[in-house]
Amino acid sequence: MDAMSDSDLPGQLGKPAERALAAAGIRDLDDLTSWTERDLAALHGVGPTAVTKLRAALAARNQTFA
Repeated sequence: MDAMSDSDLPGQLGKPAERALAAAGIRDLDDLTSWTERDLAALHGVGPTAVTKLRAALAARNQTFA
């Protein structure tokens, strides 16, 4: 079973980003609201493309990074 299957995180994230988010305990978009973009981007495996996709997913729910 995919660790992200029950998540509302964008499905088009790369596997390295998915693994980095899971390792950091980020399971859904609500978890991201306590992270800054800078801290998120510092995770190994999370690059600018992943941050952009996550920012867009948050914006669609009228949420933002911390």
